[in-house]
Amino acid sequence: MSQMSILPLLNRIAASQRIDDAWDRATGYFAALGFGRVNYGFTRFKHLKTIGDPDDALFLTTCDADYVKRYFQGSFYAKTPVFRWAEHNSGICTWSWVRRALEAGKLSAEEAEAVRQNAAMGIVAGISVSYPEVLSRSKGALGLIADQGISTEDVENIFAEKQEEILAVANMMHLTIVHLPQLSRHRALSPRQREALEWVADGKTTQDVALLMGVSPAMVEKHLRLAREALAVETTAQAVAKGALLNMIFQRIPEVAQAAR
Repeated sequence: MSQMSILPLLNRIAASQRIDDAWDRATGYFAALGFGRVNYGFTRFKHLKTIGDPDDALFLTTCDADYVKRYFQGSFYAKTPVFRWAEHNSGICTWSWVRRALEAGKLSAEEAEAVRQNAAMGIVAGISVSYPEVLSRSKGALGLIADQGISTEDVENIFAEKQEEILAVANMMHLTIVHLPQLSRHRALSPRQREALEWVADGKTTQDVALLMGVSPAMVEKHLRLAREALAVETTAQAVAKGALLNMIFQRIPEVAQAAR
């Protein structure tokens, strides 16, 4: 794809109204390059060496269910050297350094075992993107797993030719995703719960919100209580802050996305 022809793709990604749309458009491009398996993670709640509550983080993948269970739910990702590289770096790199470090005995026992387990699954080559930490507790990273039959040398050749394109698509996808509502069944808010939180964020009292929403103060309290429960926080102020961080309030939520929840 030439520099000029990639511009429409970047525009389509930027115009996405749902996370899934931005994801599908970007991963379609990566698959065409030989990276059909893609992992992406982003959190706004990083603390020391943890990503915070996994339910607050966003994980996206094109891999199969067995891999997802092992990699994400089993926290296998945290043992891999490429994850630890992403923790401490920003930018893009191929995984050739992992092979060199393994052969030189420079990986920890846990990292070396993770590399061997990946190799047993046919995961031997790829590219990682680690995004700059714009917010103090945020972190995002992207992993492109080379298709079966594509060697580390093949990846180096692809990287040499397409590095800027890959990074442009990866960056546009990330910037689009982090500004879109992060919707999930774990953190779902109803339209009325969102509205109540938005009025509270505007500085309205419970009585004010009741008048504005045309309901009783007791109903407002119920909406706020359910919002707190959905967001796993103790106070309404915390719910407002967390809802804003997850782009769940003051956002236009696509009707399709609302119906899906």
